[in-house]
Amino acid sequence: MAHTKEVHVLMVTLFYHGHINPMVHFAKLLASKGLHVTLATTNHAREKILNGLATRTNFIDYEFFDDGLDIELDRDSKLASLIEEYLPRDGAKNLSNLISTLEEKGKKFACIINNCFVPWVTNVATMHNISCAMLWVQSCATYAIFYHYHHNTQSYLASLNDPNYQANFDIPGLPLLNIEDLPTFILPSSPPHFLKVLMTTMNVLDQFQWIFGSSFCDLEESLVHSMAQFKAIHPIGPLVSPSMLSVEGAQEDEQESDICMDWLNKQGTSSVIYIALGSISVLSQSETEALAMALESDSNKRFLWVRKEGEKILGRKMGELPKEFLENTKDRGLIVPWCCQEKVLTHPSIKCFLTHCGWNSTLETITAGIPVIAYPDWTDQPTNAKLLVDVFKVGVRMSKSKDGQLGREEIERCLLEVTKGPKALAMKEQAIKLKVLAKKATMSGGSSNMNVDNFVNELSAKSV
Repeated sequence: MAHTKEVHVLMVTLFYHGHINPMVHFAKLLASKGLHVTLATTNHAREKILNGLATRTNFIDYEFFDDGLDIELDRDSKLASLIEEYLPRDGAKNLSNLISTLEEKGKKFACIINNCFVPWVTNVATMHNISCAMLWVQSCATYAIFYHYHHNTQSYLASLNDPNYQANFDIPGLPLLNIEDLPTFILPSSPPHFLKVLMTTMNVLDQFQWIFGSSFCDLEESLVHSMAQFKAIHPIGPLVSPSMLSVEGAQEDEQESDICMDWLNKQGTSSVIYIALGSISVLSQSETEALAMALESDSNKRFLWVRKEGEKILGRKMGELPKEFLENTKDRGLIVPWCCQEKVLTHPSIKCFLTHCGWNSTLETITAGIPVIAYPDWTDQPTNAKLLVDVFKVGVRMSKSKDGQLGREEIERCLLEVTKGPKALAMKEQAIKLKVLAKKATMSGGSSNMNVDNFVNELSAKSV
């Protein structure tokens, strides 16, 4: 495909880790097909990217633009005004100037690909007469939910605002959903700015010539087929590191946590509970104590727990561990502030994954063939939990009691069910089946690989 090497693509994303990662994986995928990719995000993410979140690769460049806020300001505290006001105004102007500068240096972009949280990029693409595509960085299920919400807003709002509403939500391609299965951005209790941005994205869907999904067809086939009659989404995933898919020549991650790998190497096959609840979700003090007690109660439980001791995230302090917990579990547990999750999940010692159900983590556990205990918090996580448990059938859902507390008994029930329960074997077999399908989708002739090839060939034909 040497003729495609002069085709340039610009990718634009928000600065969040969960947004940058799938775009980087997509960028590397397009680069492997011979395209030149420039990935652009705000200056706020410069240090993250250049210090190793995204390793520089042939045919991939990284560029940055100002979002309009002083660099010293806390983006989380200004998030509403940032994504509703500053980015669509100042970010758009500065991105446009960046494109002009890059064009002067010889980069003529055939396409701009933005993620679903920066819809204003379509206006910049129009200004420069560049075609536009979108990477939906969540599941095809949430794409369908937000699409139908947008087109049936009034009926949805009437239901969601009624505290006595008990009926289910009927989304084509999905089982009936309860309110607790919906993305939290839709709920009246959620801050409105993310929903406003996503509804803006839905308003400009017709401006995208391609919409790609960070999923794969065999995983969400019914959703892909159901959306074809409205606004089609083309899965190109799973967007994970090539090493997870056993791709020949895949590069090992130099950021590997030696402590984790050394410890896991000493554990028995399929013996470790892996616990990681994302970079934003925070366990309360009572949740932390309940989880610690559940892990401590059985001397046979071995665990790897990723948590940042005492750190505040979005103004919320993480719960502190019980005083005797570390001493009592030191021979069978490891707690670390960070690990290379993809390497952990593919390690033979991992038995199951207690996860917050972020979509990146969902794809990684599916690609690794690991059953889950789903404990969602916010955004798309409740929907992903519904998928993992009731659609993909690879796990159990951990729930709070009616008084809003997570009890030790509930945690122990889920741990038992996913490791030794009557359905544990079926969950593991289903997880392995999805692992095989994930790899198949990305291979030559696979559905995701074909969708990427079609895109590359279309861009190449236009650039001749």
